[in-house]
Amino acid sequence: GVEVGPQPQGVARADILDKMRKIVKHGLDFVQLFNEGKEFPPCTIEVFKIMEKVDYPRNKNNEITAIIHPKLQDQDWQPLNKGDPLFLTLDGKVIPYQGNCTIYPTFINEAAYYEKKQAFVKTEKIKLSARHLRSSAS
Repeated sequence: GVEVGPQPQGVARADILDKMRKIVKHGLDFVQLFNEGKEFPPCTIEVFKIMEKVDYPRNKNNEITAIIHPKLQDQDWQPLNKGDPLFLTLDGKVIPYQGNCTIYPTFINEAAYYEKKQAFVKTEKIKLSARHLRSSAS
């Protein structure tokens, strides 16, 4: 499957559809070249590995007490460092990120995840290395 976003639920966006078409085309081109016996050289790529889901701050009645800080909104895949604004309480207090390492939040303030108690997902940037690849079929 391919999921391309972010985009609001029930909205068809031309720019997102174009990105999805390009991703599918690249995938199909790879399969065709692989099946034709093309050898792909070793490579290293950066990816984002999911660390954990993070909920909104809540009170003892399980009610949300803070929202995503405006400086974090729409910053999916951007670095978040210790001390950066994370949440904003309903009375205007900033809650900073207190983690020990830089993270890359994603799915920030997505409407579909409110019911799942998810304000965003913490990811870390890692490098993956692949050896050369070639089909063994003749």
